[in-house]
Amino acid sequence: MDLMKTRRADLAVVGAGIVGLSHALAAARRGLKVVVFERTEPAVGASVRHFGLVWPIGQPEGRRHDRALRSREVWGEVTQAAGLYCAATGSLHLAYADDEWAVLEEFSECGMGRSEQRRLLSREETLARSGAVNPVSLKGALWSPTEATIDPVQAIRALPGWLAETHGVQFEFNTTVRTIDLPAVETTRGTWSVDRVVVCSGGDFETLYPEIFAKHAITRCKLQMMRTDPQPDRWLLGPALCAGLTLTHHESFKRCATLALLEKRVEREQAFLFGHGIHVLLSQNAPGALTIGDSHHYGLTVEPFDREDINEAILTYLRTFAVVPTLAVAERWHGVYPKMKDGRSELIAEVAPSVWVVNGLGGAGMTLSFGLAEEVVAGFI
Repeated sequence: MDLMKTRRADLAVVGAGIVGLSHALAAARRGLKVVVFERTEPAVGASVRHFGLVWPIGQPEGRRHDRALRSREVWGEVTQAAGLYCAATGSLHLAYADDEWAVLEEFSECGMGRSEQRRLLSREETLARSGAVNPVSLKGALWSPTEATIDPVQAIRALPGWLAETHGVQFEFNTTVRTIDLPAVETTRGTWSVDRVVVCSGGDFETLYPEIFAKHAITRCKLQMMRTDPQPDRWLLGPALCAGLTLTHHESFKRCATLALLEKRVEREQAFLFGHGIHVLLSQNAPGALTIGDSHHYGLTVEPFDREDINEAILTYLRTFAVVPTLAVAERWHGVYPKMKDGRSELIAEVAPSVWVVNGLGGAGMTLSFGLAEEVVAGFI
């Protein structure tokens, strides 16, 4: 190693998505000198291709739910300090069928459902809470105040500058990490000497330590997404919206015995939606555009071609529970995120002395990363 050309840091983070940025913040807050490597500029992975929803209600009661609430708290701190969009919108899970309402009733009686001022709303209370809810056949909703909406593109592109200015974090964009053999981290733009490394490479788990990922039950999930133009006359969505299909998707509802009947009906009556892993969320970004999605297809190889029938099915289902000024689609894309197949919420592995891999958060990166990063960094300080 040529020391004359080697730069120094206490911690190197590989990846400038939300998982990597969260670890950079947690380490910098503890006084470490941090460098972040990202192979593109800006980061364009799963973090900018999702809703921007911080969604604690989707995490099961216990450690993961607490981690989500901590992440929600940090998001509030960071966005306020950096001058970024963060709307404390809360969420409404809408019910239009008896089996959906039964799940919401059961959930509201358990620990999480009774916490944080979450409560069931009648039909009339729901419509008073949000003017975007479709009233036809509405039975009521579960209101939760813990959810927030950030603008993912704005946040992922602005946070590096804020971290650099406020916490002295150095960013090396357009830089690929080739090898890690501590203290040396060899990149396409030179070698660094570091004490520790956290690899937060998201959907790219072949470049570094592919043999480690091969030993773990990790795969990829492709999701199709859409976004409208900004809504006219500065119309605001208010609470993020979802309906019955979402109850079959998020793990927090799995404890409900009534869920089985809902799942059987969905599989029988909405076979196309069920078969393509479709559940629909609606959020709004800083300029006022609505983000709509999504479908879920799992496998190590991601099909590059998006299907318009899936997009149409998403929009058709959305119209059953949301009424908005315009659903004219301005952008369509797909995202890819890593997902654990064995039920774990993340993969954390020390793959070499003082080198950790943090991956596999699924679609919950915005929801869990800040809390998780604090735990990981505390473990090696």
